[in-house]
Amino acid sequence: MNRRVLSVTSEYVPLVKTGGLADVAGALPSALAEHDWDMRTLLPAYPGLIARLGDVTQVWADDALFGGQARVLMGRLDAATVLLLNAPHLYDRDGGPYGNPHDFADNPQRFAALSWVAAQIAQSGTSDGWTPEIVHCHDWQAGFAPAYMALCLPSAARSVITIHNIAFKGEAPAAMLGSLRLPIEAFNSDSLEYWGNLSSLKAGLVHADAITTVSPTYAEELMRPQYGFGLEGLLKHRAADFHGILNGVDETQWNPETDPHIARHFNKSTLAHKQHNRTALMAEFGLVACDGPCAIVVSRLTDQKGMDLLVEAIPDFLQAGGCLAVLGSGDPHIEQDLKSLAQSNPGRVGLRIGYDEALSHRMFAGGDLVLVPSRFEPCGLTQLYGLRYGCVPVVALTGGLADTVINATPMALQDKSATGIQFHPVDALAFGQALRRAVSLHQNKKTWTAVQKKGMSQVLGWGASAASYADLYESLIV
Repeated sequence: MNRRVLSVTSEYVPLVKTGGLADVAGALPSALAEHDWDMRTLLPAYPGLIARLGDVTQVWADDALFGGQARVLMGRLDAATVLLLNAPHLYDRDGGPYGNPHDFADNPQRFAALSWVAAQIAQSGTSDGWTPEIVHCHDWQAGFAPAYMALCLPSAARSVITIHNIAFKGEAPAAMLGSLRLPIEAFNSDSLEYWGNLSSLKAGLVHADAITTVSPTYAEELMRPQYGFGLEGLLKHRAADFHGILNGVDETQWNPETDPHIARHFNKSTLAHKQHNRTALMAEFGLVACDGPCAIVVSRLTDQKGMDLLVEAIPDFLQAGGCLAVLGSGDPHIEQDLKSLAQSNPGRVGLRIGYDEALSHRMFAGGDLVLVPSRFEPCGLTQLYGLRYGCVPVVALTGGLADTVINATPMALQDKSATGIQFHPVDALAFGQALRRAVSLHQNKKTWTAVQKKGMSQVLGWGASAASYADLYESLIV
């Protein structure tokens, strides 16, 4: 009989996505099924999601969940079982999962409710007789679940929390302790208290049976003050329970041989067909023919992602013959800087503010370089998509970028192991130098093609990572 795990998340591909968390949550159920784990995924029923599931069955109910009636509705999506927390007073609103342009004021209650329901299901199961052995919580949005399981709703289930981005800690005023159903006696530095307030992420890190993050290097970085955002001491204290497990990609969704969104299918043996996608991409962004590489950026437009460095470093790249296509949204000042860059370089810089999943596929298929100058990057999926599509990554030496891209040093080029270009320190000077290396590499077509093909040969799926999660789960319930 399959073992049972409840995944608790605020995002899930293909239902709702703002970042890589959704891709991971969407990929895990099928990946873990190969290791005999039956994963059900619990997430909020944002507007329109129930209709996406079609036939649903009610498997849990509460008439007084943080201010209103709530039901958990179970349905199938492809081969996965999805549990939608239907609580209209919390989730039936416009503005995305968290609010737009600002966070919803009641986000602490909205995601505490998600965590409370997860802990209730861990304790009593669903009405169809399914009870999880593991509750796998993702980021601050599910961070209170391990705390509820430890402090309020004890069960035989064990808990795991995964840090996707520690910069978001789910902070709330200490005065909300009672309204969030948290015991006042646990408000201390060893449990719920975080610099005088509450942090759902800290609560999860303290009370979960195991902690994971999305790459081995990011796990090491998080124990240092420059990356840990005030939680590095806690993570060092829990080092024996802290595991870096690298993310994978869904190789069925991201496959240049079958991708329905791209102009021409290709693989490493038919790499010349990528040129058709490059031509189509440049036309879509209004870019003129250029002798140098066509670089793409698919990113949140924030300082964390190094987009301010992009604005500073890219003019020399354009002068050297390159061109740039950008898709993303984020900080208004960076959006404005990129608009000005595009206006100053017509035919050389194309910009789309927002997000378009199909367009992102076309960009990886047509781009020569994908630029990821992040100041910190827990894992990153962008560079992995680039590798899959022969779109050579130029990345900062940090987090999962360091774990997944093999730098094109002279030695790595000689032994044909290079898959991209890394730079350090993470500043505009080093980024600009990396871009110059990329232009030079692109000019040597034989070497360039070898780097592309090596990247496309990498094993990037969920097989090894899912095995690591399965091993971790098993270790907790032995």
